[in-house]
Amino acid sequence: LHVLVCGSGKVRRFAAGTAEQATRDVRFARFMLRRLAYGPSVPPTGEAHDRLTRMGGALERVLLGEACEHLGDGDVIVVPPGQLQAVPWGLLPRLRSRALSVAPSAASWLRARRVGADIRAAAAGHNATASPVVLIRGPGLASRGAEVPQLAAEYSGAVVLGDGTATAARVLSAIDGARLVHIAAHGTFRADSPLFSALQLDDGPLTVYDLERLRRGPHHLVLSSCNSGVTAPAGADEVLGLASSLIPLGTAGIVASVVPVNDVAVVPLMVALHRELRGGASLAKALRDARRASESDAMALATGWSFICLGAG
Repeated sequence: LHVLVCGSGKVRRFAAGTAEQATRDVRFARFMLRRLAYGPSVPPTGEAHDRLTRMGGALERVLLGEACEHLGDGDVIVVPPGQLQAVPWGLLPRLRSRALSVAPSAASWLRARRVGADIRAAAAGHNATASPVVLIRGPGLASRGAEVPQLAAEYSGAVVLGDGTATAARVLSAIDGARLVHIAAHGTFRADSPLFSALQLDDGPLTVYDLERLRRGPHHLVLSSCNSGVTAPAGADEVLGLASSLIPLGTAGIVASVVPVNDVAVVPLMVALHRELRGGASLAKALRDARRASESDAMALATGWSFICLGAG
């Protein structure tokens, strides 16, 4: 692996570990996060936590090498190769305190940043009516999407779909061009056919193919359940998957997990994330600060580290 650090008008190259070692370490880190997410609630200390912390350090060495010493103090945008799209980047010690975004390519990050700038300019100039927030909960969640009623009480005029009303047709209509969408629904990733990756709604799966029918993707999207952020390499580092399909449609930022997460443990993390968003934080900063506010035990800690921000944040 070779790491290019771009910033301050310079591009510097650093050698890191091997792709084979990185793939093994990422697979093991995701296994550990999943094990903690579904294990008993324990304090954020102890053997499992220490092992995960050591794994974060090992991941940092193999993925970044000496580049981690040259990242400066600002926000970080990671553009990884296709086989490393599902890295839990927040687990890396030097990145835990950063507002970090992950993009499938530099071009997609620039596109997402332009979309975000255009929307902010329109809002500042009162050239567009703010669209409502859309909150959706699908079936079969252990928490029953418990964060959705809490968020509905905080967002005046929010569109809420669930308990039979979260059908594919209604969801697509509601999220088309929306300012902020939160979907609490199980996601399935199809490695054999990524375009059939889907979110489970009241009337069945909502696939990537369905999402491509949108005229415009939601500006910001939060996917709070399962591993809906996972993508698959196809061709020369092109990625396909539920989350990455929305960036070309105009979505500026997506929060999604790269590990199957505990539905119940997700609830306080999501409530904290939206609190930060309402305070004016970017999506990447909101996720970083929500992690800090949800470190009550190892399960909560693992849940926070399982999520990444895709796009421009």
